[in-house]
Amino acid sequence: MRSNVITKRSSRPGERAPEPYDSARRNFTWAEARAALAGLPGGALNIAHEAIDRQVLAGQGGRLAIRWLGRGGGERNLTYADLRDATSRFANLLAGLGVPAGSRVYSLLGRQPELHIAALGALRAGCVFCPLFSAFGPEPVHARMSIGEASVLVTTRALFTRKVAPVLDRLPHLKHVLIAGGMGPGLPPGAVDLDVALPAASPRFETVPTRPDDLALLHFTSGTTGQPKGVMHVHQAVVAHHATARFALDLTADDRFWCTADPGWVTGMSYGVIAPLTIGCTLILDEAEFEAERWYRILEEERVSVWYTAPTAIRMLMRLGDDAVRGRDLSHLRFMASVGEPLNPEAVVWSNRVFGLPFHDNWWQTETGGIMIANFAAMDVKPGSMGRPVPGIEAGIVRRNEQGIVEEVTSAGISGELALRAGWPSMFRGYLGQTERYAKCFADGWYLTGDLAMRDEDGYFWFIGRTDDLIKSSGHLIGPFEVESVLMEHPAVAEAGVIGRPDEAAGEIVKAFVTLKPGHAADETLRRELIGHCRARLGPSISPREIDFREMLPRTRSGKIMRRLLRARELGLPEGDLSTLEVDER
Repeated sequence: MRSNVITKRSSRPGERAPEPYDSARRNFTWAEARAALAGLPGGALNIAHEAIDRQVLAGQGGRLAIRWLGRGGGERNLTYADLRDATSRFANLLAGLGVPAGSRVYSLLGRQPELHIAALGALRAGCVFCPLFSAFGPEPVHARMSIGEASVLVTTRALFTRKVAPVLDRLPHLKHVLIAGGMGPGLPPGAVDLDVALPAASPRFETVPTRPDDLALLHFTSGTTGQPKGVMHVHQAVVAHHATARFALDLTADDRFWCTADPGWVTGMSYGVIAPLTIGCTLILDEAEFEAERWYRILEEERVSVWYTAPTAIRMLMRLGDDAVRGRDLSHLRFMASVGEPLNPEAVVWSNRVFGLPFHDNWWQTETGGIMIANFAAMDVKPGSMGRPVPGIEAGIVRRNEQGIVEEVTSAGISGELALRAGWPSMFRGYLGQTERYAKCFADGWYLTGDLAMRDEDGYFWFIGRTDDLIKSSGHLIGPFEVESVLMEHPAVAEAGVIGRPDEAAGEIVKAFVTLKPGHAADETLRRELIGHCRARLGPSISPREIDFREMLPRTRSGKIMRRLLRARELGLPEGDLSTLEVDER
């Protein structure tokens, strides 16, 4: 746990000062957060109505909602009125195809406005929406569409041909394929040309008055083994999306907001589609993959004011050095946040030096549906900390007593499992078809996250590791994140992944896998230097005894280093579900 603190930045002239953390928690209720949204007659609640219609009805239809930047230089701008019309056309298209409310509508698309139109159009029609990551191969696509009994798929011809056609005969529930971006050979009979069908549909549609607890979103998350889990969220989740966008991301209607997460993941849907639109701001949508020069240019030219990105991208920017930022006008950038995996302290210190602003890390899961713990704009930042619980969320460190009852640990500095008091609006309502597995996530009023953490004397939470990542060495419990963060403090290290390797004497020893920044040689001298660096910072009992150098580390497509895959390959164990693997170091 780092002791250095980055003091909260004073507001610039004319800039709104965020509400102090303590008063925000004291004054908040979920009932008032629900009242801040419009709702529909009879107590109904629909995400699409809150994200689009509420803005149009408030006279903001002409406000820019989405600014899309094409990979090859093209641009598209959609206002809130444009989105209302386009999503209504999509809902009418579904109705014309005979797709009933409650049907599962899937997307397999890149970062393009058609994904937003499909998502919010499906929700407007009372259907359940499930985004798939466009880089998935045929088998991961099949598994998720099969488990969720996909009825409708929105995709492109190229993605259909490569990813869906090979498994189409194993998708008996799929009735309709909607193609964006042009038709062509290799499509199934009856495929619908979305570019033709949408303009032909009516731009007026009466939003289905879904109930707050009606199923709205289906997200898939991979376990260590077995099939992916279908995480179910309801329309009421929009209450948390809206509130946490204000509290954790400091979003206002005047912001130009860039969430770099792909909408195929929960972050890209909750905070790249829904939350910014409920706030009424302009969201930047970039079709291209990460490229440092392009990203810096977007930040500058699009005058991004709030930026939400992933630790992997931040580390890649760090790896390129500080010169890429110099000379750019980023004066409009006022808040930066990070999500996906814990953000190493060094990255927070780096960003504060280079941008004049720290990245504000936050924590949540696919299951929580929204941000639960965050470093608020109005708080001092402790580099390496997850922050403090958002208003309306009660978080605690828990352990089981001798009777097996889950009890909260009230003393500061004691590690245990991070848990949340159940009942917030975006709490997942089940794993699709796995009721017993869902029930095991809850005990004695707590949702058990599976993450190990500790709380300090100021109420900040600190991530230690997943319960299955914890290393037990000579009686010590070691969280890999702490070791990885210290390794990253060394000027030669770009990324690090740490596991426990079985050892006859110690039980386990700490082993690290490291990638280097350009200009550093992976030799025995550097290996000894890194071990010495860790021993000086952590002590010999926690430091790595072994270090392997790698060109790349295996990561999920959302950026998390796959420690369990490092461990499986080190020990020759089954590798489990690899559908979310992005980078393979072999």
